[in-house]
Amino acid sequence: MGDKGFPALFRITCFVSVMVTIPLVRGDLSYSFPEEMKSGSVIGNVAKDLGINLKTLSSRKARLDIEGTRKRNCDINMNTGDLITAERIDRESLCGKKPSCIVKIDLVLENPLELHRISLHVQDVNDNSPKFRENLIEMEIWESAEKGSRFPMGVAHDADIGQNDVQRYILQTNEKFTLAVENKKVELVLENKLDREKQKEMNLLLSALDGGSPQKSGTVVIHVTVLDANDNAPVFTQAVYKASLPENSPPGTIVMTVSATDADEGVNGDVTYQFGHVSDDDVSLFSIDKKTGQIKITGDIDFEAMNSYEMSIEAKDGLGLITHSKVLIDVNDVNDNAPVIYLKSLSNPVPENVSPDTEVGIINVQDRDSEKNGQVHCSIQQNVPFKLVPSIKNYYSLVTTGQLDRELVSDYNITITATDEGSPPLSSSKTVQLSVADINDNPPVFEEQSYSAHVSENNKPGSTLCSVSARDPDWRQNGTVIYSLLPGEVNGAPVSSYLSVNGDTGVIHAVRSFDYEQFRSFKVHVMARDNGSPPLSSNVTVSVFITDVNDNSPQILYPAPEGSSFMTELVPKAAHGGSLVSKVIAVDADSGQNAWLSYHIVKATDPGLFTIGLHSGEIRTQRDISESDSMKQNLIVAVKDNGQPSLSATCAMYLLISDNLAEVPELKDISYDEKNSKLTSYLIIALVSVSTFFLTFIIIILGVRFCRRRKPRLLFDGAVAIPGAYLPPNYADVDGTGTLRSAYNYDAYLTTGSRTSDFKFVSSYNDNTLPADQTLKKSPTEFADMFGDSDASPELRDCWPKIAEKDFKRAVTSSLLMCSACTVHVWSIWSSGCHLWKSSHHSCGWT
Repeated sequence: MGDKGFPALFRITCFVSVMVTIPLVRGDLSYSFPEEMKSGSVIGNVAKDLGINLKTLSSRKARLDIEGTRKRNCDINMNTGDLITAERIDRESLCGKKPSCIVKIDLVLENPLELHRISLHVQDVNDNSPKFRENLIEMEIWESAEKGSRFPMGVAHDADIGQNDVQRYILQTNEKFTLAVENKKVELVLENKLDREKQKEMNLLLSALDGGSPQKSGTVVIHVTVLDANDNAPVFTQAVYKASLPENSPPGTIVMTVSATDADEGVNGDVTYQFGHVSDDDVSLFSIDKKTGQIKITGDIDFEAMNSYEMSIEAKDGLGLITHSKVLIDVNDVNDNAPVIYLKSLSNPVPENVSPDTEVGIINVQDRDSEKNGQVHCSIQQNVPFKLVPSIKNYYSLVTTGQLDRELVSDYNITITATDEGSPPLSSSKTVQLSVADINDNPPVFEEQSYSAHVSENNKPGSTLCSVSARDPDWRQNGTVIYSLLPGEVNGAPVSSYLSVNGDTGVIHAVRSFDYEQFRSFKVHVMARDNGSPPLSSNVTVSVFITDVNDNSPQILYPAPEGSSFMTELVPKAAHGGSLVSKVIAVDADSGQNAWLSYHIVKATDPGLFTIGLHSGEIRTQRDISESDSMKQNLIVAVKDNGQPSLSATCAMYLLISDNLAEVPELKDISYDEKNSKLTSYLIIALVSVSTFFLTFIIIILGVRFCRRRKPRLLFDGAVAIPGAYLPPNYADVDGTGTLRSAYNYDAYLTTGSRTSDFKFVSSYNDNTLPADQTLKKSPTEFADMFGDSDASPELRDCWPKIAEKDFKRAVTSSLLMCSACTVHVWSIWSSGCHLWKSSHHSCGWT
């Protein structure tokens, strides 16, 4: 800034030097300006002088930090970048009589952190008038005083400095005295002898003028009383007295003792002491004994407030002669000020994903003590992921040292301790509270790895199956979990047509009613998604198991339901008690105990003649058949499951007690509950004919067997296929589910000479039996072993390998035949043109 902008007195000089550091930039500015400027006056434009963009001043939080505890007297205009006065600046209150008054302030900028030291040179303005210590000066002068005698006087004080301080004195014109001023020492000089008898007192006007513009002055009246003979003034032992004392010295402490002597005797030699011109502050801190000259402390001595004192001491004899001396007191610093920590800036809260070494705050530490007592070290005591990095002067940056995780620690109380190097050292602490802002960095986590739901079939739509729960440790919307079903299909239908999930609670509801007989279980996938941006999610599998309900009645496979066909069993008259005469075969589409069937005869022509196996359905004679028994026996059999409540089905069984067809009465005489059809009659004739044929064939076979004296053997330990016409829809295939695969041994009475004979039915496959393949797929040797010893017929051994090489289930052709001797329906196997047969000692055979 040049002279054109300001008058010479208000000239502002600017010295800028920039030193680059990492990450701080420091530049020093210096401005000179006069005191007493109005509030809001511009001192200089720091933005322009430092090359700072005006637009960034506000965003970078530009601010001024003033050293020490001085009040804030400057500010910065964010819009213009001007450094302005915040209030009237008085140089005298800031610096007193110091020849140079410099106020140092710091300009702090953030993002990145910059610190600029600004020195403000406050120039003196002539705003104070010279002032004498007293308004009236009393002097007593002996009339014997010689011409040219000098009489010291008190000087005037001006708070200003330099040219604005007192420059000269003017004594009112009079006949007796003139004024002599040398080295700021003011003395009255007697020009003409005094004559007490002519004039015993007089008033002189003394004026003090400064060198300011405009010039200011101060006056005092000197009252002179003319006395007789006092020609010696007091004399101090030292021209200057010096002393030092530590700050905080208690009141009453003796600083020093001044002393002056007077050569006169009597009253003229009595000396008293008093302070000359002393500021009001000094008067409150020190006192002087008028008689002894002892100076004591009367107030609090603070090195940080004032580190030295200069006072004028007057020694006055009894008749008014005065001599002056100077007292200099130096105050020694004591470590009596603990460091003070100021939090200048803090980024709060801090995102948890900030990288290490990120600056989150600025700390400033000040200690009013000097030298080592004012040198401070800062540290963080706790184990926290932060550290203090020293920057410029007494500033520290608070930076992160590691990755933050809000889910582990959401708030930090960082205690910063500052310790000086005094003896003993003093310290202070400040706690900085810092919060960690949440980032969506955690997906929802389900409480279980998978979920299972069990529901009974025929459930009501909308019923609750189970609930899933996921937790997200993030905060607010980042931790809010929403549930949904992932798209998929169940039995070809969208999963949403089977289940629904409550998006807020995770409760899963059934959309429809389930049928155990259609499918027994299925799986769905549930997604838990948070509300963050971007959202995070996780999935879990929910397995739904449908439990069976007894909603299917038993279905009777044999005998055929009433009305569909007519079936009659022949029972030999010679049958003994316990002989197997027939079997009721039934299945139930349900499972478990709901498919556990029991058989009961609910109605019979002769209730005591036949019985039925409770769980096998085998109909046997309870006693030997007698001649008195009715030839026609009608049985009504009920099949019940074990469900709750139990379901049942019934069938009619028609039994004829006869040894041969000749004894059978005419078909028209056989009565049934329902009308007989011609088809039924034809079936009876056909069955009787086939039975006769098989009886003859079996007798021949048995004869051969008896000749060979072979032991009786089982007919065939293989799979028996049931015609599809007798199976319900779910049991049309021999590999389907049902109850017909378990092996049954039947004890049948075949002929008069043969008591019983065993043969097997194989029930359908269910969950508790082996797969059909394990029964059907046998080696040729295994099949041969089922038919006897190693001397089995060559035809048999040649045939079974052919069957074993093929899909046995597909190669089997089923046909229904009836053995007339056994009165039992059996299944024969005809495969690949291989005619297999095996006889036993009984009179019944199969081909």
